[in-house]
Amino acid sequence: MDLRAIKLRFDIVGDNHALNRALEIAVQVAGTDLSVLVTGESGVGKEVVPQIIHINSPRKHNQYIAVNCGAIPEGTIDSELFGHEKGSFTGAFETRKGYFEVADGGTLFLDEVAELPLSTQVRLLRVIQSGEFIKVGSSKVQKTDVRVIAATNVNLPRAIGLGKFREDLYYRLNTVPITVPSLKERREDIHLLFKKFALDFADKYKMPAIRLTPDAVQMLESYRWPGNVRQLKSLAEQISVIEHNRLIGIDLLKKYLPQDSPSHLPMRTEGHGSDYLTDRDIIFKILYQLRQEVEELKGRLAKESAPSSPRISSNKEISDTIEETAVVDYDEDIFDSAEGDERDGMGKADGSSTLGKDSLSIHEVSADLIKRALERNNGKRKNAAAELGISERTLYRKIKELNLDL
Repeated sequence: MDLRAIKLRFDIVGDNHALNRALEIAVQVAGTDLSVLVTGESGVGKEVVPQIIHINSPRKHNQYIAVNCGAIPEGTIDSELFGHEKGSFTGAFETRKGYFEVADGGTLFLDEVAELPLSTQVRLLRVIQSGEFIKVGSSKVQKTDVRVIAATNVNLPRAIGLGKFREDLYYRLNTVPITVPSLKERREDIHLLFKKFALDFADKYKMPAIRLTPDAVQMLESYRWPGNVRQLKSLAEQISVIEHNRLIGIDLLKKYLPQDSPSHLPMRTEGHGSDYLTDRDIIFKILYQLRQEVEELKGRLAKESAPSSPRISSNKEISDTIEETAVVDYDEDIFDSAEGDERDGMGKADGSSTLGKDSLSIHEVSADLIKRALERNNGKRKNAAAELGISERTLYRKIKELNLDL
């Protein structure tokens, strides 16, 4: 099957060299049983690669199961993957088959594989190496013939250095590496993708398709797209539904590109694509948001004052006071304490960290950021996690650690 047929079948748009290379490798390894590790930023469409491999493999008539490792609670992940025996734990009322047993003879796609607990990583390594696994609560070794394809947006070498991912499992999964390029690396495909999505939504909502002016196209192609293809598709749908004008210019497009939104700031973690939320990351987002609010307030105060008005002095004093109060003192101790204990989300030993003149608990800052993200996404934790740049599992963990009543 050539690339054109692959793209047509899986609704892939674009002719970027890196994208074509990723698809070519997927087709080339489809006929083997080699493990494949798909990497790339969140939202690039990594889930399409394992589908292409499965459909073009001898296993295509058997089961294909996709598992989001980041969405399964840590306490049940072993049961989900390997099954359990009746009575093996509270709530195990009957024997259950795991994905490795159900997918015997087929393909198992492990998305967000970096979210697996270390204990589960040991079990996964064994089943990949020998095809053997043991159900939770059992002592009987079972055999399975499953082709494993994994994906992650986390920098795994960095995760290995942090002790969060096993090095031996990394090399076992990374037999064939496939990297899906980000949207900012596919500038030539951005307008094509937008037009495709616009036509799709025009057909879905029974309305004329939206079009972009030349300067709007240029803006679209120069934007950094932190959410990649997923964000571009969402943008096209928003504009299609909300705007009555079918020709979108640069001024209108600006409203849908949140260039200064704190939720789109790059996370301040080392290594490309890291998904580990630290308290330092939360603080930087809050700082940025405070700064933006201060600037907006100062701007409004300046507009309200005429050049000759005696209120200038007082407004200036007010804005200076606001800035002094809201802008946080970037003391190194803040970040040292914030990084002191990432596991329990605390800064200093008493769980607080000094921000400027006020004493703000990192717990309170974290809780506020999470609550705002959930409010903006109508309580949908998956969307809130994506906005915060973390996995669903990390979000659940933070909610539990902070004892949020949601």
